Amino acid sequence: MSILQTFKIAIKSIIGNKLRSFLTMLGMIIGVTSVITLIGLMNGVTNYVLSTFSDMGTNMLTVSVTNTDTRFVKVDDVYAFVDKYSNVFEGVTPSVTSRYTLKYGTNSMTTTVTGVGEDYADLNDFKLSSGRFIDYADIKSRYKGCVIGTYIVNELFDGSAKVGDTIRINGEIYKVIGIKEEKADSEENSADDCVYIPYSNAVRMGGTSISNYSFAAVSDDKVDICKTLLDNYLYNIMKDEDLYTISTMAELLEKVTEMTNMMGSILGGIAGISLLVAGIGIMNIMLVSVVERTREIGIRKSMGAKRKDILLQFVIEAATISILGGTVGIILGWAATTSIGNAFGLDAYPTINSIILAFGVSAGIGVGFGFMPANKAAKLNPIDALRSE
Repeated sequence: MSILQTFKIAIKSIIGNKLRSFLTMLGMIIGVTSVITLIGLMNGVTNYVLSTFSDMGTNMLTVSVTNTDTRFVKVDDVYAFVDKYSNVFEGVTPSVTSRYTLKYGTNSMTTTVTGVGEDYADLNDFKLSSGRFIDYADIKSRYKGCVIGTYIVNELFDGSAKVGDTIRINGEIYKVIGIKEEKADSEENSADDCVYIPYSNAVRMGGTSISNYSFAAVSDDKVDICKTLLDNYLYNIMKDEDLYTISTMAELLEKVTEMTNMMGSILGGIAGISLLVAGIGIMNIMLVSVVERTREIGIRKSMGAKRKDILLQFVIEAATISILGGTVGIILGWAATTSIGNAFGLDAYPTINSIILAFGVSAGIGVGFGFMPANKAAKLNPIDALRSE
């Protein structure tokens, strides 16, 4: 008997037991849908994280220094160091962060205020909707000017701030010299929830020394060289590697990617358990089918059907049920991934690899779990099968 004829018989059997076949497929549909959806959503999360880190700049290096009474890093020396190696360093900006109360009229709020250098905007692809950013003269003269984000505009100014307005930061009057272009829908704790002032003012207000710096390499392939130069420079000053840390965005990006990939594998594995359950369901139904069709098997064998024909018939039937369920699961998984991704603002979509994997697993489960019932059917003695009622 040809494979085509065997396939037609399998389809006829599936159609003849529509409800049972659907319930058998349902486990496979749920399993494949779950696998594709979870993997697709994790890919969306990974892409979102990678995009966020890319916006921060993969050529960036962050240095944190623990200054002591006898060993400390001077900001002017850091600028001189960057100028010396300007062939690999694009620039540097100190960073001093504290939380202060902001007031405008009767409105007030508490948020993070960051003291930065004049290169901060260029190094971080910082764009303004109006005004200007902090410059070198502001830092030298400790000019009380600030740049604010759109979240501050909405919360403190009721959405109508302009360059020249004044606010109180920790009781001191500051003039708004620039307004940052909206980047994150003006949400709290986002990139739009920000206030920038000259780092010289931030040091004076906080009464602390500068301990954090952001460096930018001229290109991604110069990051390792920059890190080595910084390590040597800081060690010569601090004489103790425990007093400073150097981290790069590329390293953080790699770690985050590893974590998200691991989470995706774990979630995919958990969802894959449902595929195993679906396979057991297929095997159970096929065993029932063999018992119900014992007489049919006996008739076919008495008419010349070989053992391999019977084996092939039930294996194809099980595989067909599994593949049909897997195909429906792929379609539903695609729809669920895109719908949920859009709902959460993620660029989520099923990958070709996950679809191929899901389809292959569903077909493999059908063959694997259908083999035992098929083998049992193929081994039936035709005389005993014909006697069966």
